[in-house]
Amino acid sequence: MKLKVLALILFIPFISLAQERGVGIRLGEPLSITYKDFISDYISIEGMIGSAGVNGASYYQKDFESNPPASNAFYIGHSVSKGVSFNVRSAYHEDFTDSFGITQGYLLAYGGAGIQLRTTKVNYSYEVNQVSNGNLRTENRTNVDFGPEAFIGSEYYFSDLPMNVFAEFGLFLELLDRVGHMKAQGGIGVRYLF
Repeated sequence: MKLKVLALILFIPFISLAQERGVGIRLGEPLSITYKDFISDYISIEGMIGSAGVNGASYYQKDFESNPPASNAFYIGHSVSKGVSFNVRSAYHEDFTDSFGITQGYLLAYGGAGIQLRTTKVNYSYEVNQVSNGNLRTENRTNVDFGPEAFIGSEYYFSDLPMNVFAEFGLFLELLDRVGHMKAQGGIGVRYLF
């Protein structure tokens, strides 16, 4: 029995490397901590939590004008701070190692879809009655966006290091808050495999 336990303890590092689970950082939009695991040879699942980027200035102005704090509120300006982003997604992978003549490590291309929830904090400045009477008012709001995302990318697994690097591009489509608004996203990153 002791021999079986010792053998199991010695082989745990090799078993975990074969599963290709990884945790790392994704630089881009959104900036995130990422956890990825393969549920089959070709299918992965991934969860990300991080910092959501902000939309363009006209996005927030339109949001204010479509939902003013008072019927006679006149938009002056706004400031935005990054919020939180949560992603859950799945991808299909294909091995392109031989296609590029790679002899060390391996290269995968992938494409997939998922869902994303993003928040940003917006501080609006406005006046009432479009008259500049020096009585500037403010209103703080949390902008919440939710919807699907689609993405493509590629990742390289090193043969002598327990890590991979990746690059990807995708689109996020809002279904909550502003239906139909699309946002391009992309990033590069690195994961430690365990």
